[in-house]
Amino acid sequence: MLTRRSFTGLIAASFAASALPVRASGQTASGVPTFSVMIWVMNKLGPLEQNLDAVAKSGIHQVELVGEFKKWSEDDYARIMGKMKSLGMTVDATTGVSHGFADPAGGDAFIADLKTLIPIATRLGCKQIIFVSGKRLDVPQSVQHQACIDNLKLAVPLLAAAGLVGVIEPIDRLENPPIYLDGVTEAFKIVQAIDSPNMRVLYDLYHEQRSQGNLIEKLEKNIDYVGLIHIADVPGRHEPGTGEIDYTNVYKTLARLKYTGPIAMEFYPTGDATTALRTAREQVLQAYQTR
Repeated sequence: MLTRRSFTGLIAASFAASALPVRASGQTASGVPTFSVMIWVMNKLGPLEQNLDAVAKSGIHQVELVGEFKKWSEDDYARIMGKMKSLGMTVDATTGVSHGFADPAGGDAFIADLKTLIPIATRLGCKQIIFVSGKRLDVPQSVQHQACIDNLKLAVPLLAAAGLVGVIEPIDRLENPPIYLDGVTEAFKIVQAIDSPNMRVLYDLYHEQRSQGNLIEKLEKNIDYVGLIHIADVPGRHEPGTGEIDYTNVYKTLARLKYTGPIAMEFYPTGDATTALRTAREQVLQAYQTR
């Protein structure tokens, strides 16, 4: 339970964190994570700019995109980026590479997509690009695993030159049955083989719980390769505390492991969005304060 003193401490910590610079790896020097919202989960609540207001009121000042900018006109860019600037908001990460990285014959298309996206990410002030693997193919698993390593290695110098970090995201096969990469265990092996600070794993706790479980042990063994964390509860993809994941223990583990990278809320709020986002953020800060 939060006391007045601990709540005041949380607020002070969150304001301090928002003012600290982000290192190239996505880690801050603050001792606490940064916070973001994957904005697509709020699409049904209202237009983008209204949802940006709701996020900012929660005390979170970063958002993640899933290619919404592909439909923006120049006027849209000016209006939306102006809105974000007025709210003190930045873009933490985005998707936007259409081709997956697990196709042995698809490396050229994957890199061409990335070259197109990098100037857009730079314009958005984005720090990380989210990559997904694409489909399983009728080839040996070892062939696709090696293709992941080879294709992502090609991306590393492009990302490094632009000051960006790539994060690879496994998706559970309940949501995406044909997907190749469906768990973080293989994702960590891929990133370890690449051996570059410009390539990390997006550890989506919702996807991993649905398909694999054992969330904490994999954090403990691989925390140095985690570049971004997404949170939502199972089932339903709602806020922490609505389902089966013990987020209190997850947050305590992250605090013990001194993870200070970004944590993005990717859940459907069951009630008022601002309240749900603020509560989720405060739960993380409480765990870090009491570690």
